[in-house]
Amino acid sequence: MRPTEATPSKARRQARRPRVADLVADNLRDRVLSGELADGDLLPRQEQLIDDFAVSPPSLREAFRILETEGLVTIIRGNVGGAQVEIPRPEKVAYLLAMVLQVRGISIDDVAVSLGELESLCAAMVARRPDRGTVVTALRERIEESRAAFEDTDAYVRLARQFHEDLVHGCGNETLVIVLGAVETLWSAHVEELTLRREALEPFTDLSFRQRSLDAHVAIADAIEAGDATLVAELVRDHMNEPARHNFIGADLVVRSSMVRHASTEAGRRPVH
Repeated sequence: MRPTEATPSKARRQARRPRVADLVADNLRDRVLSGELADGDLLPRQEQLIDDFAVSPPSLREAFRILETEGLVTIIRGNVGGAQVEIPRPEKVAYLLAMVLQVRGISIDDVAVSLGELESLCAAMVARRPDRGTVVTALRERIEESRAAFEDTDAYVRLARQFHEDLVHGCGNETLVIVLGAVETLWSAHVEELTLRREALEPFTDLSFRQRSLDAHVAIADAIEAGDATLVAELVRDHMNEPARHNFIGADLVVRSSMVRHASTEAGRRPVH
C-alpha cells in the first residue's frame, strides 16, 4: 500500500486540529460554566490573557467573538472596556428554540400541544414521589390564594401561573424543568403579546373560564395526593388543551422569535397559564 493511502493527508490532519481561538474560547467557556467566573464578572484584561494563553491579539479577539456569539460574554467598548460574563439563562434557551421553530414554520398551537404533554409528564412524576405531600401543600396554598383573588384578573392569572410553576418544579428533574420552562416561556410570550393587543387578558377575563381553571387545579392536586399518576396526567393534558386557551390565538399562527426576544428582556415576565 502506498504511504499516501495509509496515512491521513496533511490537509486532513490540519482540519482536525483545533484553532488557537477555539482552544482559548473552550478554556474561558469552561470557567464560566463551572462557576469560576460569575455572572457580571469582567474577564481579565486582554494583555493578561494574551500572556496567560501565549496567543496573539487577533486569536484572543476571535475567542471573544465566539463567546459573544454564544451569549456568554458581552463586549464593553470604550476606554474602560472588556468582556463581561453572562451566565446562560432559560430565556436564552426559549429564544433559540423559537428561532428554530420559526424557520420550520411551526405553529404556536403545536407548541401548546407539546406544553400540555410535557406538563402532564411532570405531574405524573410528582404523583409518583413518596414525598409528594410537600408539593401538594404548596399547590393547595396556591389554590386558596387563587380562590381569594378570583375577582381580580391580574392577580388570578399570576397565581394560576405560579400553580403550574410549583407543579413543574415539583417533578424533581432539573433537565425537564429547564426544557419545559423554555417551552412555557415561548408559549407565554405569544399569549401575552396577543392579549396586550386586545387590551384584555382574554380568555382569562371570562369568569366561567376562570372557574374551570380553578376546578382543574383542585382536581390535579387531589390526584397527586392520591398518587394517581395516570389520572393526573390526563387531568393536566385536558386542562392545558382547554379550547378557550387556544381559540383566541388561532391554530395558524406561526412562532415568532421576536415575541420571545422582547418578552425575555422585560423584568418579571413569566409564563402564563
